[in-house]
Amino acid sequence: MKFPTHLALVAACVASLALPAAAQTAGPIKVGLMLPATGTFAALGDMIEKGFKLHVQEQGGKLAGREIQYFRVDDESDPSKATDNVNKLIKRDQVDVLVGTVHSGVALAMAKAAKESNTLLIVPNAGADAITGPMCGPNIVRSSFSNWQPGYSTGVVAAQKGYKRAMTITWNYAAGLETVKGFTEAFEKGGGKVIKDLSLPFPGVEFQALLTEIAAQKPDVVFAFFAGGGAVKFVKDYDAAGLKKAVPLFGSGFLTDGTLEAQGASAQGLFTTLHYADSLDIPKNNAFRKSFALTYKQNADVYAVQGYDAAQLLAAGLNAVKGDMGKRDAMLAAMRKATVDSPRGKFTLSAGGNPVQDMYLREAKGPNNEYRAVAVKALADPARGCKL
Repeated sequence: MKFPTHLALVAACVASLALPAAAQTAGPIKVGLMLPATGTFAALGDMIEKGFKLHVQEQGGKLAGREIQYFRVDDESDPSKATDNVNKLIKRDQVDVLVGTVHSGVALAMAKAAKESNTLLIVPNAGADAITGPMCGPNIVRSSFSNWQPGYSTGVVAAQKGYKRAMTITWNYAAGLETVKGFTEAFEKGGGKVIKDLSLPFPGVEFQALLTEIAAQKPDVVFAFFAGGGAVKFVKDYDAAGLKKAVPLFGSGFLTDGTLEAQGASAQGLFTTLHYADSLDIPKNNAFRKSFALTYKQNADVYAVQGYDAAQLLAAGLNAVKGDMGKRDAMLAAMRKATVDSPRGKFTLSAGGNPVQDMYLREAKGPNNEYRAVAVKALADPARGCKL
């Protein structure tokens, strides 16, 4: 319903009067965006930032009456630079909130710095299990997933399909190894056996020797974790080697999310699991995708969803204290109790601060990862080692 202009002005004045003096007179809330702007994950960082800013824009450019001021650092997906980079935001810019990042190794350094400085950290992608496991903290929450979740849900699906012998392939870094571990846990619980794990250094893309080994072993199914530019190269190489028709390829959803266009025909028909599907037909997702497309002239993906939900989580906390960051404990408690109305479907946070969410089976069709079924309902990360 569209209000007449004078009524809209009255409504805005009433909303303004409802805010406490602190929220009306305080300066902007400083949000530090530490995301990749260069390298293999650059496109992912761009979508996260766009998603975050879209939610803020939909609230009139403010959250709980407070202006938002952005500070940006390119983390280059380089763990060796992570501590210096995050300290630019914490010590130099003195941000109120950290938002980042994509690479799990970089995110672990961010979580350590956030704990030491007691800075609020919202992780909009990196799934390192430790962040909401042994390194969990009251000031750390995640709007995305743990690496264990998409691996575990894919293992459930592969076992249900009756496959008995699997091989896995990934980069030799935290995200890949933990996702494979989740797959193996579920697949072997379902009666299968992982006969061999293959890996190569991050962000290497020389897959030929590993593909030759898959062809020689002839497993029933292959599970892969790659993302960004590496995922594009792997899927195309898997097809070019003739394996796509010989050995079914399953993956964490990041194998085909944000990469479908570049992968072309090689990705068509691939099954993955993730906490989001492009064609998820619920009102929130339909509205989100329309708003994103109108704003940025491109289609949203899971990274945009995670950025959007990072802003929604921050808004839930700020709204609970009417924008008063001085009430930080109450703000953090509200974030942890929030039910987020996400484009992926509603989710809550576990005690460790990780989303408890439905995991979807998707199939790559045309430019979309289309919804096929719920792979696992309301899957909670076990948060092993978290003392909260």
